[in-house]
Amino acid sequence: MPDTPDALLTARMADAIRFLALDAIERAGDGHPGAPLGCAEIAVALFTRHLRCNPADPVWPDRDRFVLSNGHGSMLLYAALHLAGYEGLPMEQIRRFRELGAHTHGHPEIAPELGIEATTGPLGQGIANAVGMAVAEARLAATFGSDLVDHRTYALVGDGCLQEGIAHEVISLAGHLRLGKLTFLWDDNRITDDGATDLSISEDVRARFRAADWQVIDADGHDVEAVSAAIRLAQGDPRPTLIACRTVIGRGLPRLEGQRGAHGGRVLASDCAEARAARGWDHPPFTVPDDVAAAWQAGVSGRNRDGYTTWTRRRDALPAEVRAEFDRVSDARLPEVWHAPLRGLRDRFAEAGAARPSIEVSAEIVAALSDGMPELFSGAPDLEGPTKHKGALHAFTAQDRSGRYLHYGIREHAMGAMMNGIAAHRGLVPVGATYLVFSDYMRPSLRMAALMNLPVITVYSHDSIAIGRNGPTHQPVEYLASLRAIPNMLVLRPADAVETAECWEMALANRTGPTSLVCSRQALPALRGPGIEENRSARGAYVLAEASGPRRVTLIGTGSEVALALTARAMLQAEGVPTAVVSMPSWEAFAAQDAAYRASVIPRDTVRVAVEAALRFGWDRWIGEDGGFVGMTGFGASGAPEDLFRHFGITAEAVAETARARLR
Repeated sequence: MPDTPDALLTARMADAIRFLALDAIERAGDGHPGAPLGCAEIAVALFTRHLRCNPADPVWPDRDRFVLSNGHGSMLLYAALHLAGYEGLPMEQIRRFRELGAHTHGHPEIAPELGIEATTGPLGQGIANAVGMAVAEARLAATFGSDLVDHRTYALVGDGCLQEGIAHEVISLAGHLRLGKLTFLWDDNRITDDGATDLSISEDVRARFRAADWQVIDADGHDVEAVSAAIRLAQGDPRPTLIACRTVIGRGLPRLEGQRGAHGGRVLASDCAEARAARGWDHPPFTVPDDVAAAWQAGVSGRNRDGYTTWTRRRDALPAEVRAEFDRVSDARLPEVWHAPLRGLRDRFAEAGAARPSIEVSAEIVAALSDGMPELFSGAPDLEGPTKHKGALHAFTAQDRSGRYLHYGIREHAMGAMMNGIAAHRGLVPVGATYLVFSDYMRPSLRMAALMNLPVITVYSHDSIAIGRNGPTHQPVEYLASLRAIPNMLVLRPADAVETAECWEMALANRTGPTSLVCSRQALPALRGPGIEENRSARGAYVLAEASGPRRVTLIGTGSEVALALTARAMLQAEGVPTAVVSMPSWEAFAAQDAAYRASVIPRDTVRVAVEAALRFGWDRWIGEDGGFVGMTGFGASGAPEDLFRHFGITAEAVAETARARLR
């Protein structure tokens, strides 16, 4: 133990984290003590010496962002935020760790109003979130200047974070972009849940970061002064920085210190007693001594008070127009007139009546939106050409932070998680474009976006077997069902250019979760003409063509297959069978409508047939177990699109015959 008064107090500030964590984990009977105990000094150095924040205003736009990438160690963050004075995390919340309804979850995910920027369960997601936050800061600083935007992003990372594949992608890209305000604090304890790290890794981690053009600094992770000095060095380098903090997992817990069991091992009452004796901590459970509490308050609120006041004065002194725009994007509010260009394009598409690929239409929409929505920030993983979602936007680079298009390289994993970080940061509207089959690469980040209520928009091209000769590896027969299975994910598959514009309006209006906009590479015929008033797609499904006479058959389609349904309707109507066609761009939006509307669009007393160039999975909800389905039953094949649709029986004739069979 240090023997100078200041050093003793600093050590006790770290121990306050340790014992709040131990007490909470012991009380819950569950938790991960290793990281909170091993990283306590790192947290003291960062929070009380460097982190730019204001517990009285947790969502201060120019605060530093701190990401706990190894989110299982959540008690480290909860304890630090409690000690820092965040009102949303009083001692009662620490006591309720991992209880239903408490703010103190096992993995906190996101709650900026409590001081929680982002943490992750799937390892590697958090550090990628942090890279996205650093991109957002750099882009906003280029727009509003350093007087308003000048903050840093820190991430505490473990070996698990660095070993996941996504880490390689974001480390490389962050170095390439020279994100100098990004710092990773590596909990270098040389152990994982399986045991020593040398069981599975022998590479030089530091050399790996240096090869990616990062600054690398070594520090004793249990020496607050050493960690603080390293953070200070990081702040002076134009490159992103890795601080390798040598630590001992479970430090201060005699039975488990330095052992694999410290990662997620059970903490017993006897462990807490032994730890108290070993560290000389003679305070009751959930008790922080007054001098320690005061030191934490001084190190966080006291240290940041003048900076916050000065920044607020600068913001208040801005011209009214500039201040209003800054406040708008900081609050993640869209421009007041954001609908106008979309509705203008929709009307133009309806007048033109041209057959167009919906991915091309989506690209035109992004280009049109970019003028009136300066926060729109697009990108694609090496697919600028096929997706065309760059348009006139110039690139965000190490040399030019004003760009609004990010070349992610061949890094779908990174793009998904970085867009989550960009959205969590606030200030930008992230859009990513890729092929639908690559949504599996992004699945952890898509799920986290849905769980964290992040308004991320992903545009997918190559939506079906109609991509043809590329073959079955690129033909996404199961992916629509896969995306629809994610709670809080809005999935949109437009049938023509008009619906594409309407779906974009839905995507931008969706501020409480992610949107997957699924587009075609092939041209889709125009199905909707002029004279449009309401956004018909917004209700999820609508009657595109009503039956001539009392309806007996309802044909339901999405995307390119709606045109097949219309042709099948013409066949059935010619035979005297009154048939309606329903376009259903969004299951989720339709499910949210009232029962009367749903029944009027898809009456249960009619023969129901769905057509979609994908698997049937999930369609029974809308067509019933005995309803007809025309689509795929397995993987695709290589061939011309028209040949593939005939080969797999996805034709207007098949749709009509499926309906006839149920009328007999």
